[in-house]
Amino acid sequence: MGYKISEIISYLSKIAPPAYQEGYDNATLITGNPNWECTGVLCSLDCTEAVVEEAISVGANLIVAHHPIIFKGLKSLTGKNYVERTIIQAIKSDVAIYAIHTNLDHVAHGVNKRISDRLGLQATSILAPKKNILNKLVYFVPQPEKQQTLAAIYKAGAGQIGEYSECSFQVTGTGTFTPSAHSQPYIGTSGKAESVEEVRVEVLLPAHLSQSVLRALKKSHPYEEVAYFLQSLENENQEVGAGMIGHLPVPMEEEDFLDYLKEKMHLQILKHTALRGKKVAKVAVCGGAGIFLLGAAKARGADVFVTADVKYHEFFDAEDALILCDIGHYESEIFTKELLGELLSQNFPNIALYLTKVVTNPTSYR
Repeated sequence: MGYKISEIISYLSKIAPPAYQEGYDNATLITGNPNWECTGVLCSLDCTEAVVEEAISVGANLIVAHHPIIFKGLKSLTGKNYVERTIIQAIKSDVAIYAIHTNLDHVAHGVNKRISDRLGLQATSILAPKKNILNKLVYFVPQPEKQQTLAAIYKAGAGQIGEYSECSFQVTGTGTFTPSAHSQPYIGTSGKAESVEEVRVEVLLPAHLSQSVLRALKKSHPYEEVAYFLQSLENENQEVGAGMIGHLPVPMEEEDFLDYLKEKMHLQILKHTALRGKKVAKVAVCGGAGIFLLGAAKARGADVFVTADVKYHEFFDAEDALILCDIGHYESEIFTKELLGELLSQNFPNIALYLTKVVTNPTSYR
């Protein structure tokens, strides 16, 4: 039995919710029809004309790329640049393109975890966790029906805190109400004051799942009118955010670490600030352009910060607090295609799955 493209997108959206992407991003289905039967998936870092040709040649009608081929709106499609030519080629050949970009950067099992794993980092955590993406749901339910509501909202995505699932706070009290003459009360009689032993339940949930969790609550709750309130929290979500930081199994000399970095990330060259004469124990990483996390890397006590696209004057900002390494944008994220391939193969074992052989790095070295 085959899969529809919509099924693959649905799975990837759970792995890296589009709600976690940055405002400038375009992590979405860019071309193609989600109702198409998927003939195969080609995973890539970028989507270019050559990648579309490769997908056609292997019979894959879905490209899952980290970088979106379209960031800004297109006002014409005349083939005047590589973006327009790639889109035209994909549309003419019925090839769907799905981008999974900063949302995959921001999840704890995403791009930066793959870099951390290649470097053997242990006890990893998000370098700069995101705020304002958690909600708290509080509701009241009779004791006998408590478990059925909890099961429903847990299934919808509530109650997950890090590695702990089905998390809630509960306290028992007395609920009072008087049903109107037009009501159909589950407990009590119209026009008569009623008091019921109820449980106050509190759970955390990702903000983007609020509507689905509320639907699950209302569907599973016995009352005609469900008493609840939903509150936005400023808490950091430790599982979502930019960059990652962790510890080497054994501290290394600085020059040894730089050689190790080149080996593990398959680098021809890297740029870095001056050595400090200290051992490297704690390493921060951010795939792609991550200089905006330099302050966070310093604050978390990193000995080295590995990222890409660092401008000349930004190297000065390291100020000898750590070694700042620029390994190149392509080099920092190229192993993302392997990550995507592994994720898809785990959930779609019978799918025709390919990793691009096209080198899309626009930079060459001599």
